[in-house]
Amino acid sequence: MTGIVKSAEPMTLVGAGSLTKLDVMQATNLAPGVVAADGGAAHCVSFGLDPEAVIGDFDSLSDDVRRAIPAAKLHQITEQETTDFDKTLRSVDAPLVVGIGFGGARVDHHLAAFNTLVRQADRRCVLLGGEDVVFAAPPELTLRVAAGTRVSLFPMARVTGRSEGLLWPIDGLVLAPDGRVGTSNTANGDVWLRMEAPGMLVILPRDSLAEAVRALLAVDATWPAL
Repeated sequence: MTGIVKSAEPMTLVGAGSLTKLDVMQATNLAPGVVAADGGAAHCVSFGLDPEAVIGDFDSLSDDVRRAIPAAKLHQITEQETTDFDKTLRSVDAPLVVGIGFGGARVDHHLAAFNTLVRQADRRCVLLGGEDVVFAAPPELTLRVAAGTRVSLFPMARVTGRSEGLLWPIDGLVLAPDGRVGTSNTANGDVWLRMEAPGMLVILPRDSLAEAVRALLAVDATWPAL
């Protein structure tokens, strides 16, 4: 698919969920360009961000916010089969996306965002939350983290793989959302992961955002697009 927004640099994707000034600062320091997903445009107006585009079905875009953004930047996608996060992520052609405002108190919103991460695992995307960063594991990944760092692995599908540097290695294990999972594992130092198929989420502490971005940008191969 041809992207609505094309960038040679990482982009920040702003959703309509809970958001803080710190979220904005940390994300845009790593990914300066901004795109809003539907109601996330209200956060852009509040925080003085100038989005390159607003993308979504616009069911949560208020008239006041719509008037505050040039019409040429508004890109409505009316289908109702996917979330605004999904619509926006697939419309941004960038080396990596940092998503903010896609969490909050509602569990169903979190689950929908995680579903999008694994459905679009060919794209490098990191979600920044209140305490964590979350991304879909590529075929191979090296994380430069300190010993004692929490490294949680949560499968959204049946997945096998190998690891080095984890207190509890995943070699020989079958991980699945209705079976064994890999939450609250611990790094002994740098961690190497290799997955045999897409579907694994990697969850790190929030202060690992910059490392997650670095590690994903360093990856040569990604999963094929669905």
